Amino acid sequence: MAGFPELRLRRLRRTGALRNMFRETRVDVKDLIYPLFVVEGSNLKQEVASMPGVFRYSPDLLPGEVEEIAGLGIPAVLLFGIPEHKDEVGSGAYDPEGVVQQAIRTIKSTVAELVVLTDVCLCEYTDHGHCGVITGGYVDNDRTLELLAQTAVSHAGAGADMVCPSDMMDGRVGAIREALDKDGFQHIPILSYAAKYASAFYGPFREAADSVPQFGDRRSYQMDPPNWREALREVEQDIAEGADIVMVKPALAYLDVVQRVRQAVSCPIAAYNVSGEYAMVKAAAQQGWIDEREIVTEILTAIKRAGADLIVTYHAKGAASWL
Repeated sequence: MAGFPELRLRRLRRTGALRNMFRETRVDVKDLIYPLFVVEGSNLKQEVASMPGVFRYSPDLLPGEVEEIAGLGIPAVLLFGIPEHKDEVGSGAYDPEGVVQQAIRTIKSTVAELVVLTDVCLCEYTDHGHCGVITGGYVDNDRTLELLAQTAVSHAGAGADMVCPSDMMDGRVGAIREALDKDGFQHIPILSYAAKYASAFYGPFREAADSVPQFGDRRSYQMDPPNWREALREVEQDIAEGADIVMVKPALAYLDVVQRVRQAVSCPIAAYNVSGEYAMVKAAAQQGWIDEREIVTEILTAIKRAGADLIVTYHAKGAASWL
């Protein structure tokens, strides 16, 4: 077996052109999905304080934003809705005239080719901030399934290209698949947040989406961070129920999970580079402690190298000009 000095691995790293030729992992703008927060009202553009550069838009201001996104080559957006009024059953989530449904129609009439994904969950729409219906102080899994299915169908009816259940209720992928098929939406794929962990990295998102639980936490339904074998069970179950794509969330602290899921399944995998991960980079960059472009490129490369096909990231607009 050849060794030094005959084998000199630095030969292929000597110049930028050589490094580019032999680069094993490449991130392309077409791999990125940009999250969009949509708030009820008109003429509203509200910056999220803990996420510099991220805004909440009313539906009427979306055309300019999505034209910019599409112009950057970003192929898809993931919608989150913030309604004016909330109730105990999250009725705004499945209202045909709800804020996300309005946003879908606006986007598709503005940039038809932009792929519109929708988050399917109740947490932004419930007055208690949990992802499902509450019975006896506990999130009622089975009562929640029907409402999630209604939400997915309403999104598909408004023109969504893909629905993305993030609630972590058992059986929700099967319930959504059955409801979509029954209503003539057999062609609509499901991207399941299959391995969604109860993570501290979600803090800024909960400010952006106004979805902080009013009591307790989400640990009884989101995954326990130390577990990875359980993630494989969640992924396998969601695929068996009809998920077309599975997601691991968060991304950076769970790259090992992304890799293990990639080794276990053949379907496409998405990873969510979440709000806390974004906020830390932006804060350090604003202090001049890091090179934002270099850090973001390295982070996205790491997520892709771990096995993700798609990356949901708030860095997408900036990264689009760097990649």
